[in-house]
Amino acid sequence: MGTNADARGALMVEQLDLQPTYWELIERRATVSPDRLFVSDDRGRALSIAGFRDAAERAAAGLVAIGIEPGQTVSWQLPTTVDACVLMAALARLNCVQNPIIQILRHNEVGFIVEELGSDWLVTPEVFRNFDYAAMARDVAAQASNPLGLLTVAGGLPDGDRATLPSFRDLRASQAAGETNWIYYSSGSTGRPKGARHTDASVIAGSNGFVSGVGLNENDVFPCAFPITHIGGICFLAGALRTGARMVTFDSFDPLETPRAMARHGATVVGSAVPFFQAYLAVQATQPDTALFPLLRVCAAGGAPTPPEMHYELKNHLGAGIHNGWGLTEFPIATFTCVGDPDEWHAQTVGRPCPHVRVRVVGTDGADHTGDGQIGELRVDGPQKLAGYVDAELDADAFDDQGFFCTGDLGYIDGDGNVHITGRIKDIIIRKAENISAVEVENALYTHPAVADVAVIGVPDRDAGERVCAVVVLAEGHEALGIPSIADHCRAQGLANQKIPEQLEIVDALPRNPAGKIVKHVLKAQLFGEGA
Repeated sequence: MGTNADARGALMVEQLDLQPTYWELIERRATVSPDRLFVSDDRGRALSIAGFRDAAERAAAGLVAIGIEPGQTVSWQLPTTVDACVLMAALARLNCVQNPIIQILRHNEVGFIVEELGSDWLVTPEVFRNFDYAAMARDVAAQASNPLGLLTVAGGLPDGDRATLPSFRDLRASQAAGETNWIYYSSGSTGRPKGARHTDASVIAGSNGFVSGVGLNENDVFPCAFPITHIGGICFLAGALRTGARMVTFDSFDPLETPRAMARHGATVVGSAVPFFQAYLAVQATQPDTALFPLLRVCAAGGAPTPPEMHYELKNHLGAGIHNGWGLTEFPIATFTCVGDPDEWHAQTVGRPCPHVRVRVVGTDGADHTGDGQIGELRVDGPQKLAGYVDAELDADAFDDQGFFCTGDLGYIDGDGNVHITGRIKDIIIRKAENISAVEVENALYTHPAVADVAVIGVPDRDAGERVCAVVVLAEGHEALGIPSIADHCRAQGLANQKIPEQLEIVDALPRNPAGKIVKHVLKAQLFGEGA
C-alpha cells in the first residue's frame, strides 16, 4: 500500500481549480481575470490572459488556413518564447495531438520521433543558436514514410480570423474521453527516445505540487529559461492558469546577463537545476550588498538532483532556499516540499507525494518496503501518470501488477512521509559485489571547497568489477585537486572506505541535458571513448 499525501493532509489543492481540458482552463482564467498580465518576454512583448486567449485563437485560425486540421498530430520544436506558449494553446484549441520536442534534439532523434508518431506537421524555427532547423526539417520530411507538412516560424505564428474556427465543444465531442492530447519523449537515454502519451488531465495534474507545495499565487512571477518543450513547461503554464501567476520567457540562458534580466521582471520564483542556481549565486556574489532578487521567496528545483548543501547556500545568499520536487516525463511532479517545511526536508528530500499521488517502494526481491524505510525502486500512481508509451510493447515493463509506474529511481520514504532519492537503478556502481550509490558520493564531494560541480561514475575494473571515479569541475581559485584530499573529505563526511573515489578526472564542464541532469553516458564517452 503506497503512501498518500491526502491522508497526511499535505500538499492539498482545491480541485475546483482543475478543468477537464487545457483549453477550458484558458477560457476560465480569461473570464476570471481577463486583463491580468499572463506571459511576457525580455524584449517587450506581453500578453494579458484575454490577449493570450485571443492570440491563440488567431493562431489556430492561421494554422487551419495553411492546412493544419483539427485532430492532427503536430510535432514542434520552438525555443522558450511567447510564440511557443501561444502555439501550445492554439493546438489545444484545435484539439490536435501535440508533440513538443526538446530543442537540442537533431536529425536522428527528430526523424525517429515523427516517424514513430506518423506526425502530420513539424513546426520549427528557421535558425536558432546558429543551427538551421528549417534545413533539418526538410531533411526529416524527405525521409519520412508519410507526408509531413512543414511550418517555419520566423516572424511569428500565422494569423487568422477567430470567427472561422469551429467551436471547441464540437471538436472535443469527436474525441473519446481520456484520449491522448500530448506526447513527450524522454531525453538523455543511450537508447531510442521513448514517447510518453499524456492527456490534458494528466499534464494539468502535473501542476498540483507546484501550486500547493510552492504556494503559487497571483502575485508570483516565474522567469522560465528552461525548455518550454520539457513536460515541466506545460505543467507550469497550467499552474499559472490556475492561479493567475505570470511567466516571463527567455529563449536562452546567459549565466551573467539572464539572472539580472530575471530580477528586472520582479522574479519571486526561480528555477530549476544546479547550473541555474550556480549562476544566480555567482551574480549575487558580484553585488553582495544588494539583493539580486529582492522579491524572491522560492527556488524551485526538480529537473535534476540538487546537492543538499545548495539549499543552504541559496537561503544564505539569495534569501530563499530550494523547494525540491521529483518527477519524470512519464509522471511529472510526483512529489514536492512545501512552504513551511523544515530546512532539512528541503535539503535532504524531494518532499511528500502530491495530491492523490501514491508512492510505493519495492525491493529487488519484489517485496514492498513502503513502510519500513528500506531502499528500493520508487513506483508511483496518480492522476499525472502517462496513459502508456507510443510503443505499446514498452508498457509491459513500465507498470507493475498494481498499476504503479516503475520509475527506475531508487529511494525510500521516511517517517514524515518524505521521499528520498538515492540514485537510479542504472546509476549504481557495483564494486566487489557491493552496491554504491553515485548520488551519495556526489553529495559528499559537492561540499569540498575545491569542487564546483561533480559527477560520480563507475569505471570497469579487472579486480573490483567497477571502481568509483569522480569527475570534477574545479571551483574558482582552485587549480588542482588530488585523491588524498577528496578521500580525507569523504571520510570526514562519513562515507565508508569502499565508497571513496579511486579515480579522479578534472574537466572544464559536465555535459547536461536541458533539464539540468548530467548525461553520464556522454560523459563516459568523452572520457573513455564511445564504448565506455
